[in-house]
Amino acid sequence: MRAAASRANSPRERVAALARAYLDFAEHNPAVYDALFQLDGGLAYAQEDTPEPLKDAFAALLECLAEVAGDGVHPGTFTEVFWAALHGLATLSRAGRLLPADAEPRVELLVDRLAMV
Repeated sequence: MRAAASRANSPRERVAALARAYLDFAEHNPAVYDALFQLDGGLAYAQEDTPEPLKDAFAALLECLAEVAGDGVHPGTFTEVFWAALHGLATLSRAGRLLPADAEPRVELLVDRLAMV
């Protein structure tokens, strides 16, 4: 995600690139995605004892999204909401519950409506 965002030239492009990278990972690595987000592996999320790789993954999202959270919005909370939206899109897309042809318009809508750019 960091690599995808680093190639963008504006905050909006960074957020869109991050969203596409997340959704591409979910699509092309279904077993890993499921292990991370669907199966109960007993890992603590959003806790002091959260493993460092999980903290780093959230930090990668936060680095890109903090600048577009908007005035008066806590960047961490905004990142959680944006991540939850991406997770929903990834999960529903993989389950065949969303039209594949509308994948890019969904990313554009998510970025346009949530990111303050």
